[in-house]
Amino acid sequence: MEGSADQQPLFGGAMSAVLPPSAQDVSDLREIPDNQEVFVHPHTDQSIIVELLEYQEGMSDPDAARYHFEDVAASNGAGGRAEVLSVEPLPLAQLSLTRCSGAWALTGRQLVSKFTERAQNTVTMHMALLRIQQHATDLLVTFNDPVVIHAASSSSVPVPGTSGSPALWTVDDFRRLLCSFRLQDPALFG
Repeated sequence: MEGSADQQPLFGGAMSAVLPPSAQDVSDLREIPDNQEVFVHPHTDQSIIVELLEYQEGMSDPDAARYHFEDVAASNGAGGRAEVLSVEPLPLAQLSLTRCSGAWALTGRQLVSKFTERAQNTVTMHMALLRIQQHATDLLVTFNDPVVIHAASSSSVPVPGTSGSPALWTVDDFRRLLCSFRLQDPALFG
């Protein structure tokens, strides 16, 4: 388990987690809804979004993961250009967030356009659904990892890792984040 010095505060300090290297807090640049924390890689379109959402009652955990994926796809305008590649359980014993009633990992792919562009980028989405039933909350963590950037996209830039740029985030960075979540103040859930 990561040391507490590596923990970064989330949601005003009510939670904490170990973020990927060089993660930049988007709330320093623009307003973010109170139920979200958004971090971006400084030189790529990789991002991580942590969201506190309403617990999807009456759904199995894998169906709730799919539901949230489809909701994000609709928000991204991906519509029928989104597919689930895998859904699998995350071992609760590996998580520091002990209040989880279930934890699921979903990997999917979406074709999305940035802003109002026509060019579509292929984004692999690694999602984790940490279900906190006693607080009626689904904690959704999404790692957006663009794998194909269309040449006409405003995101078409040189590959990071050259010229001193920070390395790309990896699935290992994402898993480290997931395993490190800690709840400091249950009042976060109301």
